[in-house]
Amino acid sequence: MTPLTMAAHARGTDVRVIALVGAAHFVSHIYIFVLPPLFPFVRAEFAVSYTELGIAIAIFNILTAILQTPAGFLVDRTSARAVLIGGLFLGAFALAGAAAAGSYYIFIVMFALCGVANAVYHPADYSLLSARVSPARMSQAYSVHIFAGFTGTAVTPAATLLLATEFGWRGAFLAAAVLGIAVAAAIILFGSAMAGRDPARASRSQPGASPEPGWRLLSSMPVLLSLLFYVLLAMTGSLQTYGIVALEALWNMPLSLATSALTAYLAMSAVAVLVGGFISARSSRHDLVAVVGLSINALSLVPIAFFDLGTAALLGLMGLSGFFNGVLQPSRDMIVRAVTPPGAYGKVFGFVTTGFNIGGVIAPPFFGTMMDHGVPHWVFLGAALCALISIPTVMLTVAQRKTNAV
Repeated sequence: MTPLTMAAHARGTDVRVIALVGAAHFVSHIYIFVLPPLFPFVRAEFAVSYTELGIAIAIFNILTAILQTPAGFLVDRTSARAVLIGGLFLGAFALAGAAAAGSYYIFIVMFALCGVANAVYHPADYSLLSARVSPARMSQAYSVHIFAGFTGTAVTPAATLLLATEFGWRGAFLAAAVLGIAVAAAIILFGSAMAGRDPARASRSQPGASPEPGWRLLSSMPVLLSLLFYVLLAMTGSLQTYGIVALEALWNMPLSLATSALTAYLAMSAVAVLVGGFISARSSRHDLVAVVGLSINALSLVPIAFFDLGTAALLGLMGLSGFFNGVLQPSRDMIVRAVTPPGAYGKVFGFVTTGFNIGGVIAPPFFGTMMDHGVPHWVFLGAALCALISIPTVMLTVAQRKTNAV
């Protein structure tokens, strides 16, 4: 095989791995967000309150948070592809079971199973991308992965409501389950490049090889700082939950304009993720990209908290904040990859991305309290503050990595 054909083969393998892992991440975000748009239908079906339906989402997230790090260990010990396929099938089974549920309690059990399945995606996805994609395309791989998740989040509300209108909420759940089975089948049929154990992990198990890193690695300072980074980023994302109601309360803003402002933030975030992958691929200073992104993201939100801006200025600042929130995302993952030893991608990414769940638990009651106490401007100031506080975690992580490398 000539160098040219070898390069073409590597590119083809990279594209296939990135596409299949991205498809799985797309499905995982549909599974996460499939229930909220269907709340009215499910509530009427089982004659329960919104609080009781919220329990299903809480259990889902708690089980994901608890099991994600163990899932990372499983990924590193066995096969990330096999674990990912298993998660897709289990999630599809759970949603199909929820669709067939005859009682609220069975529905809760099925959603709990979906939370168990959700625990495998981040460790398996990041392990496959980190170990199976060429280093030159790693930034693009991470950016496509994040973009696929953002896209899944964006299309789920409208798609599920459309399906529920045509086929009922049970039909919408079944459609999501079928999509998961289809992606799992595609990985089985076309994912041969993802088969087997992580090559670095396999070589580490040979006689005479150094011991594999475990919980000691997860308690190291760079990894703990990365976990904190993800927690703070999740809290910065509280704008998705409270941004609309905060704008209404702050400036008596029409619902349509407040919704448009949040849409500008989310849309620009999704587009900017791909831009961030391009930038990250051409820069070794992932910390600088992250710091600039966090700074502009935060500073763009401050005027919104204090001034009744016109439509153009509001949409512009929300879009600017969202853009730089998206730009920093691939660099975020590259920073974590840089502090992760080969063969430990599953456990490290499984551990640090638990920060999303931790932040998702802390932020809603905190920012909800700000709304209840009549200080909605703190939704924007709090999000900005979380972004700024996360800057030292980036700088300290990189400094720790350089110290450990000496």
